[in-house]
Amino acid sequence: MKLAVWTYEGPPHVGAMRVATAMKDLHFVLHAPQGDTYADLLFTMIDRRSARPPVTYTTFQARDLGADTSDLFQEACGQAYERFEPGAMIVGASCTAELIQDDPGGLAERMGLPVPIIPVELPSYQRKENFGADETFFQIVRTLAKPIDKTERVTCNIIGPTALGFRHRDDIVELTAILSDMGVDVNITAPLGASVNDIKNIGAAHFNVLLYPETGEAACRWLEKEFDQKYTTVVPIGVGATKDFIHEVSNLIGRGDPFMDLSRLRFDWWSKSVDSTYFTGKRVFIFGDGTHVKSSARIARDEMGFEVVGVGCFNREYARQIRALAKEYGVDPLITDDYLEVEAAIELLQPEMILGTQMERHIGKRLGIPCAVISAPFHVQDNPARYSPQVGWEGANVIFDTWVHPLVMGLEEHLLHMFRDDFEFNDEAGPSHHGGHTVPQNSNASKQVEGPILGVDPVIQGDAPSIWLLDAEKELKKIPFFVRGKARRNTETYAASKGVKEISVDTLYEAKAHYAN
Repeated sequence: MKLAVWTYEGPPHVGAMRVATAMKDLHFVLHAPQGDTYADLLFTMIDRRSARPPVTYTTFQARDLGADTSDLFQEACGQAYERFEPGAMIVGASCTAELIQDDPGGLAERMGLPVPIIPVELPSYQRKENFGADETFFQIVRTLAKPIDKTERVTCNIIGPTALGFRHRDDIVELTAILSDMGVDVNITAPLGASVNDIKNIGAAHFNVLLYPETGEAACRWLEKEFDQKYTTVVPIGVGATKDFIHEVSNLIGRGDPFMDLSRLRFDWWSKSVDSTYFTGKRVFIFGDGTHVKSSARIARDEMGFEVVGVGCFNREYARQIRALAKEYGVDPLITDDYLEVEAAIELLQPEMILGTQMERHIGKRLGIPCAVISAPFHVQDNPARYSPQVGWEGANVIFDTWVHPLVMGLEEHLLHMFRDDFEFNDEAGPSHHGGHTVPQNSNASKQVEGPILGVDPVIQGDAPSIWLLDAEKELKKIPFFVRGKARRNTETYAASKGVKEISVDTLYEAKAHYAN
């Protein structure tokens, strides 16, 4: 078993919890030991929920393994029904409980509870969280959905949003508005916000909008086969994808010349502004779930004018699609769930910006590279209380802010470093609103002492330790932050090859000339 301090996906039962927590009138009984109850924290803190997830654990302990743990499970099922009176129950086992080979589905069925019992078989040691959500929702739909007449007006179902999903709640609002502009009503949104009765009426819609393939594609495929409900293939993240999505829906409902309300879109202003040229060609590395990586790559290249230098995803179910995407963009794909491999790739490629998950945000902080979070997993700071969708026109505005602002702040930081010695901007000049008549905060600040700079660790290359002198360190800070790390490493390598132990300004520029040739 490979151990890590951080993972992109949890085990599949966490995915099942995302579906159960998203729905109403549904309860999940999970056969699990005490230690597997940690997932509650994910929903109450990160998802900003005011109530704990609708999950009952058996919480068996080591001493229980010598007895019949099936009795514990049936007892937990009975208590959960009496306490919560749900419209349906899903039952399953965590990765630990899977080893003792109890049968949660069979045990619950034999109890004869007066509600549908939906067993979920989740191979914990072969699959992960997104699969668990996709499979769980599929089993719920397959069990509860019944043949029903189509609605009089054109309606659709929005499929895929779950609890703990990246901006899912806001995406539903934005997408519903776009569909309404097209004269399409939403029959139900599921699993997020759907009740057991809603699922029974899912077949009344004319088609399905598959918003997140990771968590809803299995159900959409089944609904297309059983209820003749076609589903969309375009995820409307970005301006171009939103336009393609509107055209796709128009074709599905047999309408030409679709309506597009571009009045809320601010992105066009950016693309036409002089400021946009400052960021044209910026090198970006993209990593996350398959859906958001594909969408982000298109936005980065075709709408922002960035250069995509690397793409990858952690969910292996999308490996084929990401490899095809990488081939299209002329880069190497990275399919891994090991964040250390991702960090190594970023260090090698030296991008000017990272588009990734919570983990890439931490990697970016360590490497001094700005990062915008585009995908789950995310932490609470990337789940804002304000309206912040990713899809549709407003989603394009949010993405614009999220991606451009780190670069703008990076440029500001660079300019501050460049003018740090200016009489007006010097750190020791005092507040500028005093009109420049202030006494420097530290009168000795201007007295520079040549010699090794304190606080800078020497780097060892072979037998030659290199120490940065103060003037060289100051000159290095004038280099833009996004290439400063590479300049430092190249200079240190050059100094070591020449046997130079103290790096001066001359050494810095000699190294620059060396690598330029």
